Amino acid sequence: MASAISLPPQLDKLALYGRRPALVALVALVALCALLLALGVAGISALIAQIEGDRGIPPIASSEDIQVSGIKVNVHADSAEEARKQGWQEAERKAWEKLNGPKMSDSQLDSMVTAIVIEQEQIGPRRYIATLGVIFDRAKAGQFVSTEGGAARMRSAPLLVIPVLYSGGVRQVFEVKGPWQRAWANFQSAASPIQYVRATGGGGDSLIVTAGQAGRRSRFWWRNVLDQFEAADVLIPVARLERQWPGGPVRGTFTARYGPDNRLLESFTLTAKNEEGVPQMLNTALVRMDLIYRDALARGLLTPDPSLMAGEYQIDAALAQLAAKLRAVEDANKAPEKASETATSSGTPAPQASASAAPTVSTIAVQFSTPDAAAVDAALGAVRGAPGVRGAATSSIAIGGTSVMRVTIAGDIDALASALRAQGWQVSVGSGALRISR
Repeated sequence: MASAISLPPQLDKLALYGRRPALVALVALVALCALLLALGVAGISALIAQIEGDRGIPPIASSEDIQVSGIKVNVHADSAEEARKQGWQEAERKAWEKLNGPKMSDSQLDSMVTAIVIEQEQIGPRRYIATLGVIFDRAKAGQFVSTEGGAARMRSAPLLVIPVLYSGGVRQVFEVKGPWQRAWANFQSAASPIQYVRATGGGGDSLIVTAGQAGRRSRFWWRNVLDQFEAADVLIPVARLERQWPGGPVRGTFTARYGPDNRLLESFTLTAKNEEGVPQMLNTALVRMDLIYRDALARGLLTPDPSLMAGEYQIDAALAQLAAKLRAVEDANKAPEKASETATSSGTPAPQASASAAPTVSTIAVQFSTPDAAAVDAALGAVRGAPGVRGAATSSIAIGGTSVMRVTIAGDIDALASALRAQGWQVSVGSGALRISR
């Protein structure tokens, strides 16, 4: 009788898998699914961390008040509180002198000051050293000083600001709370003719507006980004910080660029004595940047790039062709009437002309920003309430972007534009199309 042969445990398992290949495939499939699930969870976690990180500096609410920055004071007094109070009063006087205002008492100046901006300060037991900014109420102080804030000054189109910072070998915009972004967020832009559109940098802003965005050339991508912030073009102020040695001077190279092609306007350099002087250096650089962009606006360089409106031009061309066809049909319908009038004998009294000629009916495309559904209803209500409008209906709705409506009006495009401006809308007139915004 033959004895039974027993296999080692390892060989026995191999024999089992050899007899059941389906079991091997099932184990491999389960392992693959587990791996994909782990990668998916990790990817979602990374995306959430990138969106919900500690970032985002909301821009301060810019007012139309008169601001004077960079006032330096150095005051001694009996106490720290008294020294600070005297320093603020001295800053008010120096700021008023900087505006070439008439001589006034401290109480009169204090009644016109709305805020003191602390740019930098050092408080000792009996001494106060600071760099301050003074904001005067325009309604009270505007009658005594001459500023450039008149209503007739030139204003730019809304321009999105992408503040790019190179520091420590890293390029960033909104990935972290950087000093360059903070300087732009704290900038009082009301006194500038440039309409700066400043993103907060929180939430999805850090994914949409990145340092790499400045190098893109796709007009389609740029239109999507600009529509998110209701801007017409882009400004790219670049700051590059270089530390000479730890605790030593910091050299800043600043470059003003603009447009989707990242065109160069001007570049300059500044130096801070140490790391503590970097915020003041950035504020000084921002003021110079603003002057560069003002000069570019005066030279006509900040006109929105026409290629960013390519989609609108295509709509304009289509509407122009449609309007030409409608006029041709109307002329063909009027031709028999003119022929019958010519054939009428002189003894037959001519039909009386209507007291007023029938107005021309036009079809106009109106583009409008729609951040939410309420904006769609508001724009439709405003257009339908304009005089002469016979009908208005949306032809394209993009919540969070730019929507389009078709308007039928007994009149021309200028009449509709004037009516909407009277309602408080900002209106841009194109060839057979309008763009409106609040």
